[in-house]
Amino acid sequence: MSEESLQAAIDLRMHDTTDVFELIESLIAEVQEAKSVPLSGNVIIDREMLTDRLQKLQAILPDELRAARWMVREREAFIARTNEKARDLLDKAQTESRRLVTDSYVLGEAVEEANLLVRRAEGDARRMRLESEDEIDGHLRRLETLLTELLGRVHYSRDEFHRARPKPPEPPI
Repeated sequence: MSEESLQAAIDLRMHDTTDVFELIESLIAEVQEAKSVPLSGNVIIDREMLTDRLQKLQAILPDELRAARWMVREREAFIARTNEKARDLLDKAQTESRRLVTDSYVLGEAVEEANLLVRRAEGDARRMRLESEDEIDGHLRRLETLLTELLGRVHYSRDEFHRARPKPPEPPI
């Protein structure tokens, strides 16, 4: 783009901006000078004339202003989408947090219950071991008594056997 065409574009934009401000000022003046409706705060304005001027104003607005308006709308839509995603993420995080707290509470209760069961099992095992030892000791005592009686009978039988045996004959000489 040549320097002259660039300058022409800038002049045209400045002229358009000047036209916009002039048109806005003339609309303001027209509304201020409009005739009042008796007994009210309303004014009488030529609708067709006002519509024509507003359409001219719209036509001469710089493209940058339209682009800026579009960008503002896009920005607002982006912010709304981002806020929605943030709310969804926050909701998910809160739900997960509640689940983890609940799981942690359940886990704590499960560990406590498991410890209680282990203590009971250890107590039952100790009781069963002591009962088994007592029962085995009783069986061993009875066996010892029985073996003592049996040994006594064996000694008695041996003594009887030696007493009842005849003397061997004397060898002939």
